[in-house]
Amino acid sequence: MGIATVLFIALGLSLDCFAVSITSGIAIKNLKINHALKIALFFGLFQAVMPAIGWFAGLGLKGFMSRFDHWVAFCLLSIVGLKIIYEARRIDSGKITNPLNIYVLLMLSVATSIDALAVGLTFAFLKISIATPIIIIGTITFLLSFLGIFIGNKIGHFFEEKIEIIAGFILIGIGLKILLEHLF
Repeated sequence: MGIATVLFIALGLSLDCFAVSITSGIAIKNLKINHALKIALFFGLFQAVMPAIGWFAGLGLKGFMSRFDHWVAFCLLSIVGLKIIYEARRIDSGKITNPLNIYVLLMLSVATSIDALAVGLTFAFLKISIATPIIIIGTITFLLSFLGIFIGNKIGHFFEEKIEIIAGFILIGIGLKILLEHLF
């Protein structure tokens, strides 16, 4: 898997955090740079750690999965992508009350990084080293989350749903690419 593919995966995973960051930026009154750093650090860290956890879990299953790992990768990425698209289309009545609250921030960080766990499994099945992807995923997520907080604080919800839908299609496309590469 090339660096461009890892960058697209990182982008797809981080767009969920970007959308939540926009919402967080809307919720925070008197936004300060340390608020944005705190949220972006949580999101970036969780998005980097979860693929590593998935990768280590996948190593134990690798021998069993080697004949159909490309199908598993396709299915996992497609399911994650469809889930992101579905959730983006839902009408959300609940608002984040205080994204700076440590419990709310932990909940948001875990919720937005579950998809990264599945991607980590995929990396293990495809025998991809995890070090570079987790650095890229964590960094891109940190940067987009940091930016998203300020965008949300300035312009609000206008782009949130569209960004999540794009993220879903990116992950489905990467899954399809992996499947086609292994089949042909």
